[in-house]
Amino acid sequence: MAKDPVCGMEVDERQAIKVTKDGQDYFFCSSHCKDKFIKKENISEAVVCYPSVRKPFFKNKLFITGSACILLIALSFFIPFLAPFRKAFLSYLKTIWWAVLLGLFLGGLIEHYVPREYISKILSRKSPSTIFNAVFLGFLMSACSHGILALSIQLHKKGASNPAVVSFLLASPWANFTITVMLISLFGLKGLFIIIAAIIIAINTGFIFMLLENKGLIEKNKNIIEVSQTFSILDDFKLRLKNYRFGVNTIITDLKGIVKGAIALSDMVLWWILLGILIASFAGAYIPVHFFHKFMGSTLSGLMVTLGLATIIEVCSEGSSPLAFEIYRQTGALGNSFVFLMAGVATDYTEIGLLWTNVGRRVAIWLPIITVPQIVVIGYITNMIF
Repeated sequence: MAKDPVCGMEVDERQAIKVTKDGQDYFFCSSHCKDKFIKKENISEAVVCYPSVRKPFFKNKLFITGSACILLIALSFFIPFLAPFRKAFLSYLKTIWWAVLLGLFLGGLIEHYVPREYISKILSRKSPSTIFNAVFLGFLMSACSHGILALSIQLHKKGASNPAVVSFLLASPWANFTITVMLISLFGLKGLFIIIAAIIIAINTGFIFMLLENKGLIEKNKNIIEVSQTFSILDDFKLRLKNYRFGVNTIITDLKGIVKGAIALSDMVLWWILLGILIASFAGAYIPVHFFHKFMGSTLSGLMVTLGLATIIEVCSEGSSPLAFEIYRQTGALGNSFVFLMAGVATDYTEIGLLWTNVGRRVAIWLPIITVPQIVVIGYITNMIF
């Protein structure tokens, strides 16, 4: 397996587009990545070879997961047992569709407009400011966890360090402005406690991942490029803005670039999101409601049950927040609500799967190992305090 030098995806050399430059072969997952590479490297002469046998569309992961969802929904109209699944699936879809589209759109914007030098300058330095920058950017992102997935992978492609990507991924769903307002409206000032605790975990985890990276225990982002210490983002932005020629043709070109970037990104992350919704819909449809209230008390065993369910059920921060409040209203266990919210991001198969396939396997493995103990300890202490 080769690795696409643009997006970092692993590709089968037999079915990938190959570009030969100066006797060296480069393999690409799509024409989009191939064109970006040629443009970036300013290649005027290169041998481009397209695979003689392209990968059949029915082997595409997005096609497979999408078809499975459509098939189950269609069968639900004829099989009464599947009707609750259809209701849960459509409810999840209704809740998160805008966040996913927003994430893909923002990813497309970054792909087209933001140079890799900017991301590498802000989010790749081996200093504490990198982690704080990542968490701050997460606060500015008003999208749920799955909407933020696309943006996280895009930041990784643009050169953000793996510790910064992890901090951004942890901070965005629960520390963003929209969720801050929602949680405070539900929990009062205790909602602010949840936000602060989430930020602390995001920062702690980022610093631990920086240590792991320095020790060579996790992968380093190969998309990082060396940026001169004298490089100024503000000066470079002013120069680009000065040279930008506004017009109809420019707008059309920009829109095409944004759409191409979003489509390329969706092929990478959308099937994971559909898989997450699929599994969560079955869990939400067929696990009795009273089970949550009976087994999710303010005990250590209740926290463990909450942790296990959060791994399965967490799909969207906006959708999970009211359910977390219902757990608190019924049990009075604020720590359980915190674990339900935070553990969903830290242990969710969607996040871990995307990190595994796009960022690094060791990064994906270390994520729950580092975050879960912090979440459980803070949740347990919270139950003792409140």
